[in-house]
Amino acid sequence: MTTVSSSTSSNATSSSAGSTSSVAASSASSVYNTFLLLLTTQLKNQDPTNPTDTTAFTQEMIGLASLEQQVNTNTDLAEMQSSLSTLTNTNGVGYLGKTVVATGSTEPLTSAGGTAEWKYTLGSTSATTKLSITNSSGQTVWSGSGDTATGTHTLSWNGTDSSGSTANAGDYTLTVAATDGSGNTVTTTTSIVGTVTGVDSSSGSTVLSIGDVNVALSNVTGFSS
Repeated sequence: MTTVSSSTSSNATSSSAGSTSSVAASSASSVYNTFLLLLTTQLKNQDPTNPTDTTAFTQEMIGLASLEQQVNTNTDLAEMQSSLSTLTNTNGVGYLGKTVVATGSTEPLTSAGGTAEWKYTLGSTSATTKLSITNSSGQTVWSGSGDTATGTHTLSWNGTDSSGSTANAGDYTLTVAATDGSGNTVTTTTSIVGTVTGVDSSSGSTVLSIGDVNVALSNVTGFSS
């Protein structure tokens, strides 16, 4: 996905939506004009001694009126689509530079010695909660114990692996495994926390960039300046 600035994304989306509106309106108008031309040509060239049947002419006029209504409807729908696309993109641009919380487990460590932050939620109290962080190759680089109380907790990782070495920049995934006193699995969910660096709406839905990790706007559950 190509990350774009707010102005570029907005202009590109507006231009695309505007183009779609113009094509739809132009196509519908072309059909309407062709229908009208055929009808007037028929009237101009009809045999005076055998004029067009009034019933057939009435049906043709009804067809012309229906086509005109369809042209107007298509134009209105295209304009609505353009407005919605612009609104969606504008909403996404509003997140640029803000710290968001979004459903997910993979978070970017933007630089060696940097930090990565997650939130994890326990559906009920656990007896043990195990946290592990893996790199993009699936190797565990850090593991430790987490909170056991019901609710949402925060894990801030300073980029140091279990051996005390500094982890390289890259994408890291948090896994949470919690069990209760009877050994039953406790339901858990994870969220990532990061600053939005880019917005892309070219696919029709808005996607936010947190480093090189892409997050659907619909997955955002909170944000702060």
